[in-house]
Amino acid sequence: MLMEQMIRQNRSYRRFYQDYHIALDNLKYFVNLARLSPSARNAQPLKYYISNEPETNRTIFSALSWAGYLTDWEGPVDGEQPSGYIVILGDHALADDFFCDHGIAAQSMLLGAVEKGFGGCIVASIDRERMHRELQLADQYEILLVIALGKPRETVKVENIERGGDIKYWRDDHQIHHVPKRKLEDIIVNLD
Repeated sequence: MLMEQMIRQNRSYRRFYQDYHIALDNLKYFVNLARLSPSARNAQPLKYYISNEPETNRTIFSALSWAGYLTDWEGPVDGEQPSGYIVILGDHALADDFFCDHGIAAQSMLLGAVEKGFGGCIVASIDRERMHRELQLADQYEILLVIALGKPRETVKVENIERGGDIKYWRDDHQIHHVPKRKLEDIIVNLD
């Protein structure tokens, strides 16, 4: 698969076939892709908490908020929730600043998910204190991001918008998720 195809398929999926099991080996594979990715100063300060167990998944899910632009939607219902999670942690025993490492790691893992036929969503709206407590994480770990994973149960359509157009994603009457993107010529500042 070409890189552009992988990136086009790497959408923020928010509804999944919850009963489609993600093997622990797949989660480890995604973390390994993150491990091999670049790290600022090569400090490698990230750690990971992985789950494919329904009970732990429910704990993680309950501490997340979903799709801020979809104000009339509270998130995936039972049966459409992710079947796996990777919680990206910053290890303060290794560094005090994680720079952009967690963003690089998240993208690497999500591209790996696409490669394996899965989809995911980076979630940053997290009740961190609650999740930290309920997952019984050591004090040295800071929750940075959560990657929700599963077999996508929705169609996501990327479409260009005109300059100055609305960038808010939305769902139509058929529950197709539309993601407006600025055009290439509108984001390169030194070309007219």
